[in-house]
Amino acid sequence: MLPYIAEFIGTMILILLGDGVVANVTLNKSGMKGAGSIQITFAWGLAVLIPAFIFGAASGAHFNPALTIALAVDGSMAWSLVPGYIVAQFAGAFCGAVLVYLLFKDQFDATESAATKLGVFSTGPSIPNMGRNILSEAIGTFVLVFSIKGISQVSGIATGLDKLLVFGIIVSVGMSLGGLTGYAINPARDLGPRIAHSVLPIKDKGDSNWGYAPVVIIGPVIGAIAAVLLYQAIPWA
Repeated sequence: MLPYIAEFIGTMILILLGDGVVANVTLNKSGMKGAGSIQITFAWGLAVLIPAFIFGAASGAHFNPALTIALAVDGSMAWSLVPGYIVAQFAGAFCGAVLVYLLFKDQFDATESAATKLGVFSTGPSIPNMGRNILSEAIGTFVLVFSIKGISQVSGIATGLDKLLVFGIIVSVGMSLGGLTGYAINPARDLGPRIAHSVLPIKDKGDSNWGYAPVVIIGPVIGAIAAVLLYQAIPWA
């Protein structure tokens, strides 16, 4: 059970800190309102880094169904573990989003914009275009997963440095591609909080934009699988 517990708690921390910074920067009456995209991007990188240090040895610190599926595709983990990992990741993401709502309820109540409230929980495109939005998520996830695989094959890398490099990958993808779709690059990161948004009693919240949900499933899964297959095809030795 340890890997599943690690994935649940790790994903919960990731969403608590990641969605938390969006709430901190965008909701009315927050002390950091207006801090901007740089703070959001760096904080999301740290939101991945912190639980990765805690749970890397316990579960591999996936916190991402697309990464879990891709690692099963390339044989790095058993398919029998995949359902439990994914359930734990989605449950953790949902619980993390609920904690963000409980902490920022007064700020949610003080915010008029339904789009801003939804943006705390889930991603959305700057220009809606289903095909191009899927491509953006696929390429962002490809960079993430291919880089993670590449880091793993570097000999002599110091313990913990690989986690710092993952932080750099998240920040780099966010700063370079985040303006297109909000760079979910992780189905649990988007859908768990989107479910929370749909069921929580958020004042004047509007709809949860479920029509966009296929983008954050199809794109990341395609990108992650493409990354591990290409990585396997390269003759590294």
